[in-house]
Order: sequence, then C-alpha cells, then structure tokens
Amino acid sequence: MHGVSENFFPPLYFFYCLPAVFCRARVKAGQTLLIHGASGGTGMATCQVACSMGLKVLGTAGTPDGMKLIIKNGAHRAFNHREKGYTDKIMAATDGKGVDVIMEMLANSNLNKDLQMVAKRGCIVIIGSRGPIEINPVDIMAKEALVTAVVIFYAKPEENKQSAAYFFSGMEAGWLRPLVGPKYTLDKAAQAHKDIIESSGAAGKMILTM
Repeated sequence: MHGVSENFFPPLYFFYCLPAVFCRARVKAGQTLLIHGASGGTGMATCQVACSMGLKVLGTAGTPDGMKLIIKNGAHRAFNHREKGYTDKIMAATDGKGVDVIMEMLANSNLNKDLQMVAKRGCIVIIGSRGPIEINPVDIMAKEALVTAVVIFYAKPEENKQSAAYFFSGMEAGWLRPLVGPKYTLDKAAQAHKDIIESSGAAGKMILTM
C-alpha cells in the first residue's frame, strides 16, 4: 500500500468514526455536524472523516489550544464548551436552525444541551459517557430527534474491513492524520487515568507504551 506501512493498522478509536458518522447518522454532504468534544483522538478522527464527506463541521474543546487544534484539523468553527453561553453561539452558527448531527463524547454531561441544539429530525450519536444523566423525553419528541449510540465491539467483521479500507485510503490521500497526545509508560497507567479525568481539555489520543 503506497505511503502506508503494511504493518500499520488504524488505531482502535478510528473505528468509532465511520459507523457513527455514516451508518448511525446517515449524513449527507452539506449537513452541519457538531463534534461535542472534538480535540481528543476520537474527536479529531471524526472531524477529519466528516470533512472528507463534505459536511460543515463544528467542534468544541475545553481550552484555546484545543480550539486551535480543531480548526487545524479541518473544522469550520470551534467553540469553548467551558464558556457560558457557548450553545447560543453554536445555534447562531446554524442561523438558529440547530445542528443536523451531533457526535457526543461525554453524554452524561452534555446530552441535555445536545437536545436543545439538535435540529428538528436531527440525530445525536453517543460515542462516550462516564455516568448517568436525567433527560426529559419531551425534548426528544419536540424535535422528533433520533438518539442512538456506537459501541465498537458490536461491529461486524465486514464493517471493520470497510472502515479500515476507508481509513487507509484517507491516510494515502493525506486527509486522515492520527494525532498522538501525551505518552505514558505502562507503570504510569494510574497517573494517565487521573490526568485524563482531571484534564482541562484533550489534545489528541493518550498513549501507553511498554
């Protein structure tokens, strides 16, 4: 395979992106996609995949550096989800119509906000969550929205093969660029977990090394 080592295999988190964006949300070119938590490894990959599909990509991060990273990876607009009123800015970016598709990386914190921002008959795809959240079903009914999720371990072998082929083509074409974040040796795994929970904002995918 030209430009990509035959021994290279796309990182596991890449395989959330294509099922989430294409299969669950059934996106169409020209639609607006919000990646709620876009500066981490999965968010970055989703951003790059969405841009390759012709979507208008909006992303959020928790720091100014994270916002710059989102723009560098192809997003059209970036927002700080720690700022008061950031959801109003996102709605303004859609001319008040709401977002067609939302990729949610931390549903226990953001799902209620997503239900306010999603467009009528829009879709929210949950990719990550760290706990429970209480929502009002009327918010879903009012938008006739679809709330679904992706769990990578349920993917069929043929779906993984299709995703891998798509990602290899993206790396060869140059639009898919894995972003490596902080690195920890295996004996520092506990510290890595602590840092990712307490971090003010993600920047690529955290790596554990032997």
